[in-house]
Amino acid sequence: MCACDNIQSLEVEVFETSASGNKLTKITEFSILETKVSITLNPEKTYQTITGFGGAFTESSAYLLNKLSKENRHKIIKAYFGREGANYSLTRTHMNSCDFSLNQYSYTPNEDKELKDFSVKEDMEDLIPMIKEAMATSEDGFKIFASPWTAPPWMKDNNKWVGGKLLPKYYDTWALFFSKYVEAYKEQGIDIWGFTVENEPHGNGDNWESMHFTPEEMTDFVQHHLGPKLEADGYGDKIILGYDQNRAGLKEWVDVMYKDEASSKYYDGTAIHWYESTYEIFPEALQYAHNKAPNKFLIETEGCVDSEVPKWQNDQWYWSKEATDWGWDWAAEDEKYLHPKYAPVNRYARDIIGCLNNWVDGWVDWNMVLDKQGGPNWFKNWCVAPVIVDPDSDEVYFTPLYYTMAHFSKYIRPEAKVIDVQVSDEKVTVTAAKNPDGSIAVVVFNPTEEAKQFSLALGEKSKDISINAQAIQTIVLAN
Repeated sequence: MCACDNIQSLEVEVFETSASGNKLTKITEFSILETKVSITLNPEKTYQTITGFGGAFTESSAYLLNKLSKENRHKIIKAYFGREGANYSLTRTHMNSCDFSLNQYSYTPNEDKELKDFSVKEDMEDLIPMIKEAMATSEDGFKIFASPWTAPPWMKDNNKWVGGKLLPKYYDTWALFFSKYVEAYKEQGIDIWGFTVENEPHGNGDNWESMHFTPEEMTDFVQHHLGPKLEADGYGDKIILGYDQNRAGLKEWVDVMYKDEASSKYYDGTAIHWYESTYEIFPEALQYAHNKAPNKFLIETEGCVDSEVPKWQNDQWYWSKEATDWGWDWAAEDEKYLHPKYAPVNRYARDIIGCLNNWVDGWVDWNMVLDKQGGPNWFKNWCVAPVIVDPDSDEVYFTPLYYTMAHFSKYIRPEAKVIDVQVSDEKVTVTAAKNPDGSIAVVVFNPTEEAKQFSLALGEKSKDISINAQAIQTIVLAN
């Protein structure tokens, strides 16, 4: 311990993940450096209440777990949902198929307005067992919300899996679909917390399962069909999140969603994704969305390293500015500047901290497990997950992204309150939250090439702590 420890020293536990090799490693000795950053906590000033952190149950992830040994399958589930692991508290899954499915399917493949043949049998071999094992492993429990990528083709104006719109004559039928989904999963012992109305209502370039809504169309569907149907069927407590796409489009959507009391009634919050840029947080858009509906959820429901084949057993790549996203190749010329190369860890850490510092109350990663190709994925839309596996050799690789997620999910618990924090070095990003048990978790990210020393202050007490170059730390102050 440094010589500055005295009776006024804060009692802290420090955990670090770094490019130099720490992986949520407990740090007890700190370097003394020439310059010192100041980080000041003000727990009297609070912001949003945390809903949770986590990832998504996808058919691809569940399929891969089925191919691993029982030992490795349980190792991964425990790493995500056990208290000793990341202890995920907020999760997502898909209704019907998505790009991270093995093929295209619907729970209601046959045209029938009453959905008499509705069945989740497609999920019985993979998704449902994965969710159940996670539930059995989690001591604290977690919330799960579901998102459709598309209605079955027979409900749409183009009669296709990709693109098109929901035919107005099927608005009530599609609302019934949500109700039947809740019921079917309930029969499997899985309580669905809520929904996003539609994954990426702008579409996805018409590449994989999608269905288009304008803000007005989605709000009409929620206000007059989905909300009333769930309420009538006894599921009025289910959370409904609108939008569910990139942050730059937030203003247009929340202006319609929360236009008045009637339009707002069944919306419980707004869902967002991060794919608009590899570095921009869009704080003004987040602030605007919060101010438009300050008492409703604002949840990041999907983010991942997309358009990349994962690097296997190569920790350094995840800390290096070599990754590119969809926009590197496909963004319009006047938007290319939003998509430079980036370091995956930097993007995750900076984005989660930026979100927490701009009223976002939940942050959900995409696939929990993918293979060395970044799939399986029927569209060959390869992506990276925090855990990569090789089912042929029964090997598991916990990438630095897994530890980055755990820095938040493990230590900032549901119902925590984000608190005010001031930092003197703009190159270091910091967020902090006070947990229900009274402990305070401070997350510090140092993306620079040099170690930093900082003085963490709370009232009259302080603690000198150092953080390695290219590192993320969680500092826990006990109650």
